[in-house]
Amino acid sequence: MHNVVFDINIFVSALITRGKPKKLWLKAVRKEFNLITSREILSEFVEVLRRKKFQRYIEEQDIRDFLEVLNVTARFVHVKSRFRVVKQDPDDDIVLRTAYDGKADYIISGDEHLLRLGEFRGIRILSVDKALRTIKK
Repeated sequence: MHNVVFDINIFVSALITRGKPKKLWLKAVRKEFNLITSREILSEFVEVLRRKKFQRYIEEQDIRDFLEVLNVTARFVHVKSRFRVVKQDPDDDIVLRTAYDGKADYIISGDEHLLRLGEFRGIRILSVDKALRTIKK
C-alpha cells in the first residue's frame, strides 16, 4: 500500500470544500492508502484554519472533529530531517521533511513550489487530480 503525505493546503481544502481534495481525504479515511503526517504539519494546519479568511467556512467544532479523524487515520512521524529545499517558501520544507522521514511514496499538494519539483529524493509530488488517477488501493 502506498504511503502518502498531504500538504497543508490539501487538508484545508478537504475540510472546507466538497471537491477532489475531499475525495482524496475520504480515501485516506477508508485506508485506501497510508496517510502520513507530522506534528509540524498538524500545527501549521491548525494555524492556517484559524486565519480570519477561513472562519466563515468552518467552526471550531469542525476543526476538532476533523483532527479527531486525522488522529486515527494518519500515522504520525517524528521529523528529524533539517534540510532546506524550497527557498521561495521555506514553510513547504516541512512537507518534504515529513515525506522523507516517513518514507512516503507520494506528496499530494496544490502548491506550485512543490509541484514544480515533481519529485524529491524518490518521492513523487502530485496534484490532487494526478493523485486520484495514480494512487490505487
